[in-house]
Amino acid sequence: MTDAIAAIIVAAGRGTRAGSSLPKQWHLLSGRPVLAHTLDALRNAGLARLVLVLHPDDLDRASALDLRGVQVVAGGATRIQSVRAALDALAPDPPDKVLIHDGARPFVSAAVINGVIAALETATAAAPALAVSDALWQGADGRVGGTVARDGLYRAQTPQGFDFAAIHSAHRTHTGPADDDVAIARLAGHDSVITQGCEDNFKLTYPADFDRAAMMLRNKTESDQGTGRAMDIRLGNGFDVHRFGAGAGCWLCGVLVPHDRALQGHSDADVGMHALSDAIYGALAEGDIGQHFPPSDPQWKGAASHIFLRHAVELARARGFRIGNCDVTLICEYPKIGPHAQAMRHALADIMGLDAARISVKATTSEKLGFTGREEGIAALATACLIAS
Repeated sequence: MTDAIAAIIVAAGRGTRAGSSLPKQWHLLSGRPVLAHTLDALRNAGLARLVLVLHPDDLDRASALDLRGVQVVAGGATRIQSVRAALDALAPDPPDKVLIHDGARPFVSAAVINGVIAALETATAAAPALAVSDALWQGADGRVGGTVARDGLYRAQTPQGFDFAAIHSAHRTHTGPADDDVAIARLAGHDSVITQGCEDNFKLTYPADFDRAAMMLRNKTESDQGTGRAMDIRLGNGFDVHRFGAGAGCWLCGVLVPHDRALQGHSDADVGMHALSDAIYGALAEGDIGQHFPPSDPQWKGAASHIFLRHAVELARARGFRIGNCDVTLICEYPKIGPHAQAMRHALADIMGLDAARISVKATTSEKLGFTGREEGIAALATACLIAS
C-alpha cells in the first residue's frame, strides 16, 4: 500500500468513562497503551502514512509509542476540529484517499480496512457498519415506553474512508456539530457506501470494554501458542557505576534525591536509568548506551537520561517487543533509597509508558565493603524482560 492512502487516528479526546482519570486511549492493554495496539492494527493492514491527533496535553506521551511513519498533530477542542487539523496537516502533500479512525478501536482488522479501501475505488465515501439485530426500545424512568423498528439501522464503525479532496473541502466549509465524518460528507452532498464491519472492531468506552479487550489479547496469545508458534521472550541485564563529586542531589531513576554530593558523568549520571537502558539494549542485542549516544559527542553533555531510556523503549517497540517487566537495584550506603522508591517507579513508568506495577526499584548496601561501602559512588543493576507483541 502506498502513500496514496493515509490514515488519521483521532485520539485527542479526554473520555474518562472507562473509570480512570487517564484518557481511555492511554490505558494499558498487556502493558502497552491502547493507541500502540491501534497503530499496530493499521500497520498490519499495510498502511504506512499515519497521522496521530493528540490532545496538546498528551504530546509528551507520544514517546511511549512506535512513531515510525507517524506524523503527530495537536488536536482541537472538538473531534471535528481535531480531524480538520489532521486534514490540514496532510494538505501540503495530499494523499488520494484518507481513512479516519478512532484511536480507541484497537482491534480493527485488515479485512475491515481493506473493505473500505476497495469501496473507495468507485465511491467518494465509505464506512464499515453492522446491521442492528437487537430489538430497540424507547424508555423513560427505567420503563419501556415503546419499540423502534430496526429495519435499515446500522451501528457505525471506523475507519471511515473518503476521497481526500472531497472530505477536506467538506470539513473546511462545515459549521456546527456533526456525529461523525460521514455526516459531514453527506451534508456536503457525498453519498457514503456501507461496508462490512466486525464485532471485534468495538470502541473502548466503559470498564467492561477493557475487560473484554484484555480477554481478547489473552485468547490471541493462547491461540498463537496452540498453533506451535514460538513465543519470543528476551532477557537483558545492565550494570552501571558513577562516582560522587561536588554538587547537591543525585538523579536516580528519574528522581532528584537530596544528598550533599552529586553523581558525576557525561550526562546527568542517573546510574539507575543507565543500567535499565542497557538492560533493554542487551535484550535486543543492541550494545549499550555508549554505542547509541557516544560520550565523545558533545551534544550529550549533561543530557537527561530519560532520552536514553525512551530511545531503548522505542527501539524495542519498533522491533515488535513489549516490556513485560523490569527490575532495578541501586547499591549504595547513602542516600537512602527507600523513601523515594515509589516515586522512582512512577517516574520510570511515565517515561516508558508502562504500568508502575511492571516496574521494581529497590536498594541494598554492600555492607561497607568496596567503593560503594566507602561511599565513593553508586552502582546499579537492572534486568528487563521483553516479549514479542
